[in-house]
This record gives sequence, C-alpha cells and structure tokens, in this order.
Amino acid sequence: MSTISTHTWKFFRIGGLDQVAIETADDLLNLETLDQKLWVALSCPVKGLELDEKTLALVDSDKDGRIRVPELLEAIKWSAKRLKDVALILKPSEELPVEAINVTTDEGRALLAAVRQVMSAVGKTSASSVSLSDVRNLDKIFASARFNGDGVITPCSAKDEATTAVIKDVMSCLGAVKDRGGDEGVTLGKVEAFYADLAAFKAWSAGTEAAMTLGAATPAAAAAVQAVKAKVDDYFTRCRLAAFDSRAAGVLNRGEADFAAMSAKELTSGAAEIAAFPLAKVDAEANLPLLGGVNPAWAGALAALQRDAVTPVFGSGKRSLGETEWVALLSRVQPYLSWQASKAGISVEKLGLARVNEILGSKAKEAILVLVAEDEAVAAEFAAIAEVERLLRYRRDLSVVLHNFVNFFDFYSKEKHAMFEAGTLYLDSRSTELCIRVDGPNPLAAMSKAFIAYCSCSRKDGATMMIAACFTQGDSDFLFVGRHGVFYDRAGRDWDAVITNIVDNPISIRQAFWSPYKKFVRMIEEQVAKRAAAADAEASGKLATAAEKTANADKAKPEAPKKFDLALITGIGVAIGAIGGFLATLFAKLVELKLWQLPLILIAVMFAISLPAMVIAWLKLRQRNLGPILEANGWAVNGRVMINIPFGTALTDKATLPANAKRSLTDPYEDESGKTARRTSILIVILALAAYAAAAWHFSLWPFAKAVVPELPEKTTVTATATVTSTAPAASAAPAAGAAPAK
Repeated sequence: MSTISTHTWKFFRIGGLDQVAIETADDLLNLETLDQKLWVALSCPVKGLELDEKTLALVDSDKDGRIRVPELLEAIKWSAKRLKDVALILKPSEELPVEAINVTTDEGRALLAAVRQVMSAVGKTSASSVSLSDVRNLDKIFASARFNGDGVITPCSAKDEATTAVIKDVMSCLGAVKDRGGDEGVTLGKVEAFYADLAAFKAWSAGTEAAMTLGAATPAAAAAVQAVKAKVDDYFTRCRLAAFDSRAAGVLNRGEADFAAMSAKELTSGAAEIAAFPLAKVDAEANLPLLGGVNPAWAGALAALQRDAVTPVFGSGKRSLGETEWVALLSRVQPYLSWQASKAGISVEKLGLARVNEILGSKAKEAILVLVAEDEAVAAEFAAIAEVERLLRYRRDLSVVLHNFVNFFDFYSKEKHAMFEAGTLYLDSRSTELCIRVDGPNPLAAMSKAFIAYCSCSRKDGATMMIAACFTQGDSDFLFVGRHGVFYDRAGRDWDAVITNIVDNPISIRQAFWSPYKKFVRMIEEQVAKRAAAADAEASGKLATAAEKTANADKAKPEAPKKFDLALITGIGVAIGAIGGFLATLFAKLVELKLWQLPLILIAVMFAISLPAMVIAWLKLRQRNLGPILEANGWAVNGRVMINIPFGTALTDKATLPANAKRSLTDPYEDESGKTARRTSILIVILALAAYAAAAWHFSLWPFAKAVVPELPEKTTVTATATVTSTAPAASAAPAAGAAPAK
C-alpha cells in the first residue's frame, strides 16, 4: 500500500521496464511511500541466493524463510536510527567509520559503546573504524566471557563444584543448550523443570513401601503378571463360554483347518501363528496349567509367572491356576502396578533417590539463580555487540538486496551479477551466465519463453545442487538430456554438470530460419533409417525363405509363371509422364527468367518456407521474461523482467578465436574423399554454366538473344510518304501537261 509523498523519484528504462533509482538517503527514507506496484519484486527466499545467508536471515525478522517489503523497510529504518547518514549503506564496504554512528539517539549511543567494547576486545582501541572481520571474532569474545547475556548458564560459570555438578545433572536429564560462545549449558526454564521433576520424583518415591505388597519379589511378580495378563484373561473367558455351552469348546480350541494351515510351514515355538492360539486347551474346568500342556509360544512366560508370582503367593508346589486364584494374584500385585503407572519425575529417575534428595537438600538452585541474574545483567551490552555485526552486514549487503528487489539494476549491469545468478555454465562451445539455483524443474518456468537446461551439478566432496541455465544465443541442435558440461559457481569452484531436463523454446531467429530444413533433413534420415531397417528385415526374410526352399527343393512344386499386370505398367507410365511434364514446364518457366531473377526466386522460396518459424521465434523472443523462472524458485516478481535479443546475446557467449590468433587450415585428418567430391561437384557446376553460356551466345539464346525490332505497318509508311510529298516545295515538281500556269 502506497502513501502520498512529495519526494521526486528518478526512473530508468532498462530491459523495457521502468525501474526506480535508489541513490540518496531521501530515496531510502521515502521508499515506504513508493507504490509497491513499481517495485520489481515483492518477496524473495532467504536460501539459494549468492549473498551471505546470515545477512538475509537478519532482514527476515519473522524467520519464515522469505524477505518481504515490510521487512526490507524495517531494515532501512533500523539502520537510519544508528547512522548519521543512512545513504552509507548504498556504498558497500566491510568497514564502518566510528564517526558515522549517530550519537543523538539511544540506539546510536548503545551501538557506539558496543563498538568500543569490540575494538577493545580485538586490540584496536585507537582504530577509527570497525570491520566485519573484527566482529567475526565475537565467538572468541563470547567464549572468553564468563557471562554473555544469552540466558545460557554453562558449568564453567559456577564458582563451586557442587553447583557445577548440579548444572551437569540438569544437562544430563533434560538436554543441553549451546550458548553464544559455543559451550553447552542450561537455561532458567530447564532449571525450573529439573527441580519440579526432582520434587515430583521424591513424592512418588514416598509410596514405594506401600506398593511393595510382596516385598522384594513384588517388581518381578508384577512384571510376570503383566506379561501374560491379556492371554490369561482370554483363556478364562473361553473356559466360561465352554462351561456355558459345551458346543463352543471345539470352536474355541481352534479347528483342524487352523492346524492344517500351519502344517506345511517351518514352525518355531515363537511363531506368530502359534502365539495366537489359546494358552492351553479350553474346557469347562477352567484350570490353567503353568508348567506343562501349554501353548509353546507362551511356555516361557507361564513358567516365569509360576516362579516369580505364583510361588511367592501360593507356594512353589502350585503348578496350575483357577480363575479365582488368578483374580487373587492380580489383587496382590495391583497396588504395585498402579503405583508404577503414576510415576512422576521420570527425567531424573536415573539419578537415583539418594542423589535427588541430596540436590533438593542443597542450595544449588539459589546459586544457579544468581548466575542467571548476572547473565541477564550483561544481556543488553552483548546484544549491542551483536547489533554491531548486524549494522556492518547491512553496510556491506543491504544495497545488493535493494538492487535485486526494488529494482534489478544488478541483473542488467555489465559489471555486476544479480544475487540470484549462481555462476557460469560452460557447455556446447558456449558459456551462459544466467544460471539460477533451483530445487528442480517447474512447469511455471516454461512461461518464461526461454530455452532452459536444468542441470544436476556435483563435486567430488559429495556436494550437489540443481541449476536452471538459460541459453540465449546460438542454437539448440546439440543441447539434449545427458550432455555434460562444467559449472563454475560465484566462488570459482568447478562442478560437474549434466543436463537432466529441457524446456525447449527458440534461442535465436537464425536458428528458426534453418529449423524447417533441419527438420526436413532429420525426417529424411529417419525415413531412410526406417526403409533400411525394413529392407534389411525383408532381405533377411527372403534369405530365410530361399534357404527353406533350397532345403526342401525335392518337395517343392513348380510355381506358375507370374503374369504382367498391364494396369500397373500403365499407371507407372502415366505417373512418369506427369512428372516429366511438370519438370518440363518448370524448366521452361525458369528459362524464360533473366539470370538475376533466379537468386531472388530462390531467396523468396526459402523465406516462404522459413518465415512462419521465424515469426513464431520472433514473437517468443520478444516475450522472454525472467519472472516465471524466479517465481518457480520462490520469488514474487512484480515487474516484467524482459530478456530481449541484444541483452540475451550478452548473457550467453559463443566460442570465438582470440584477437591476433594465427589459424592454420591444414587438417591432417581431413576427409580427402569428401573434399575431392566437393571440388568435383563445384567444377561440374562451373563447366555446365560455361557450356550453357557458350551455347547461348552461339545460338543467340537467353541471355544473349538479340532484341527483335518490330516492323511498322505498310499503311503507316504510305501515310508518311504522302505527308512528305505534300510538304515538298511546288517548284520541285514539273507541271502537268495542259495545266494552267500558277498565278
């Protein structure tokens, strides 16, 4: 949403798109009033760009992995409160002059104090500027400090061994948290949770004596009962059904078919099919044997039940259980089972009750709370140190973000690369700079009307990535899936690249001009290949037939001679005559033309064939747009970032020989037979043209035919004579006899 502003903006027409210039502090401070419809982009991802991801993460205030317009505006406002001239961020540098800090604001004064602390820590107290390399040593500053204001208390923060031991116990039971210095420690929340678990475990442990109904044997007895409880309940329920109706006994014990289904398998005592059967034979007596005549899959569990639970309650001679005895046994171990189910403070159980009581009886918690308070006291100071790094990162990188977000100046620049350009791909005697890191092919990218080669890139260290490379010059004849190239990222590292997917669109008008002829040649090649394959198959079939006839010559009957098909012969004659007539007519028309007209007709025919493909290519090349490619990678591109033909030529370079290079045309492996054939063909054409020229001159044919001067009609001649006679002088004519003399 835009606000009314009196600020005068400057726009540049680049790539067919009006793009706003950001050159002054006023431009930055009034950016929030610029209509967002005039921004080239509205959001971009944090990952996958050629810019320090930590800087982008700082701009991404809501940590959703995307940078949006409000977050970018907030980064500018944040910088403006701490700098005398916010335009400083438009001049990228890793250093920040101390005098550039705005000391008239609380934020600026806090930042200045933090800068001095950093400079003191790195031994540069007299330096006039702080650099990003100084702040990168913050880990050392934080690690050397006993407290760093991050809320994490490490064991080394404690002054006595007892408190240190408790902090280590908290880390062991609830896990550790890394602090700014890289050490592991605990937070106040973990300490509070730890002591709550200690108290809960102690309260739960107080019920131990009441739960031990069988003394020391209670845990083992309860475990043995729990292991078979469901199956024992199932057994006695089946027995009650059998007592209710004797007809149910056979069904409840499983039938012969169930045993037959297992008979063909290799069985073990622990097989699932066997474990699904009842514990013992079901009958109305409802007496469960424990040590014999039981399901093999449950024999061990029933033996443990007899040893650990039945013996302490009923004595060692008890080898079977009735349902009433089973209920009584359950009632003896139930208090222990209920107590176990209500266990609390499980996280500290491994410390043991003695250690729990020792910690609760000490003053370690109070000592840890004092450490937390001391850490909180320096929180503001160390937070300001972190803000120094933030401002330095904005000084270095924020202008790059602006020139790839508000406008796309870096993309259209001849000296810079856009932050979404991942590097340069070398493939097929070309290099293309428009390579964008992507997750994979996306149908949306096809709307860009550009030729895109998706390449899988890998390095020997196991690193992999996918790029979308746009070829904007040359042709696509030898760009196909499976071709290999080399990709150089912005750091100069080389990657093995292989084309895995292609979005086919025209690359140039020249390619479109020749495409119909190339398609025609490919069609001929395909047809020749098909005909050759068919002929080979036919020849193989004929050979097989001939071999079969030869092998069975004594059994073969003589074939009747084939008759000539007169209709076929007549049809062939008519066809040959029609073709000959057409060629004769065509030749006659060509002979009538003048010599200089023949090349024009040839050019016109070629353009008639190629023009449709060229028009389609021209339309698509005019529509090439970077937006869909970026949007397929998570951007929200607002403007139409066009890639016209001249700009496309700049993005992709073709192989050319260096200036002043010496070139030898002598090829030791040149195809001499082909070379001779070409020379012979040219010589034949030249001789034919010369022979025609000589014959044409001798017989006065085109183009040496003499011009015919048309004769005037006789009447016209008489009239002319009469006219001449009538205009002659009268004295030149003799007077007729008998005529009167003139007056």
